[in-house]
Amino acid sequence: MHSGIVNPIDFSREGRQAGQLAIPYSVDRSPYYQIRIPVLHLRNGEGPSLLLMAGNHGDEYEGELQLGRLMRLLDVTEISGAVTILPMANLPAVMAAKRCSPFDGGNLNRAFPGDPLGSPTARMAHFLEGELFPRHDVVLDLHSGGTSMAHLPCALIERQADAARFERSVSLMRALGASYAFIADNGPAAPTSMGAAARAGTIGLSGEFGGGGTVTPETMTFTAAAIDRLLLTLGIVRRSVLSLGPLPQPGPLQLLSLSRHSQGIYASRRGWFEPAIALGATVAAGDRAGWYHDLERLEQSEEELRFAESGIVISHRLHCDSQAGDCLIQVAEPIAS
Repeated sequence: MHSGIVNPIDFSREGRQAGQLAIPYSVDRSPYYQIRIPVLHLRNGEGPSLLLMAGNHGDEYEGELQLGRLMRLLDVTEISGAVTILPMANLPAVMAAKRCSPFDGGNLNRAFPGDPLGSPTARMAHFLEGELFPRHDVVLDLHSGGTSMAHLPCALIERQADAARFERSVSLMRALGASYAFIADNGPAAPTSMGAAARAGTIGLSGEFGGGGTVTPETMTFTAAAIDRLLLTLGIVRRSVLSLGPLPQPGPLQLLSLSRHSQGIYASRRGWFEPAIALGATVAAGDRAGWYHDLERLEQSEEELRFAESGIVISHRLHCDSQAGDCLIQVAEPIAS
């Protein structure tokens, strides 16, 4: 079934096409309102096709900013094949500076395969999985820790039953140049973009490229280099587009596993979190992870938090004020490459 999204792009046409995907959505202020999502498609002759996507979560900015820049810099005459750029896939969330859409509360990365008759988030998920992903050989969905989390930069792919496609996914994941990576095993029904890419028969790449609801020179440099490396590895371009200097050769890649509740420390009540360890640190079970303060009971000493498992600190909460259920800090287990 068609998603009902108005798509101005003719994917078979040569040249540069810039437009806006439109999702009709009636609101109080405007009964014929459209959510208009910028998209750029470049095609020049034969070659691989790549979809570059960000803004799946609205408060993850490295991908949004770098893909916006790429839309301005990438010249169709300098590519071989096709590139589609979608810098703000969940536009309402981006404009609201939130993880999820303010229109329907939708988390796009938990909405696949979507619903053509559903809310805007469900319709966008249906369009991506059913219409956009299958038109591309490779999909790169750029994420970060968002407003509330600091995250160690890393790459991610979903394990696939198709051995050849999985092997190619691993090769392209290594080409991104991250020092750490995850191979997720969420199964064929995963509601994520990577699950959707697998169902669509395309290679899906993702990862965490920063965090904190901000960008830094380091995270922007890492994101630019990853995009350039993928374009170069696929043979779509012959020179770096976003990176200001020469690209260093990727170093060793450490695979990580994050599969157990016990690898994280979660708040059991309202409190104020103070981390004691930096991202990327290697810790042992029993090591101090931080402290949990209670500003409503100042007569009580802060609670000391300790890791239940050993591993590499992959993320921690940035918002000091925390509620029951919030993940405060996580470790990932190194596994053989």
